[in-house]
Amino acid sequence: MTITASVLPICAEKPPLRVDPGGVVRVGSSRISLDLVVEQYDNGMTPEEMVHAYDTLVLADVYSAIGYYLRHCGDVQKYLEHRRDEAESLRVTIETQNPPVSQYALLARRATSEPADAQLG
Repeated sequence: MTITASVLPICAEKPPLRVDPGGVVRVGSSRISLDLVVEQYDNGMTPEEMVHAYDTLVLADVYSAIGYYLRHCGDVQKYLEHRRDEAESLRVTIETQNPPVSQYALLARRATSEPADAQLG
């Protein structure tokens, strides 16, 4: 029995990646970012483990996303670097607008906001 190639639908499929309104690349119809899939993959997690850990992921989508990453590693690394830069910029902005509060200041706030007869513990 001979099986010919015409039995298999060999065609290029679009990767299951989409860009959300915030500019984040998501995998399949899930809210899981490409960033997370790449990070977990680079840390040794298998696609099966990812699907188990993040139940909104579809196994075929994870494999396809990893395949995309491996085929476009340079572009994905640039995207991830851009995302890290954005996150760092946002962190600096937030910390500048809301400087950290010391433990002493927090205790002082607590002391002034509690009723005098509040019980401890």
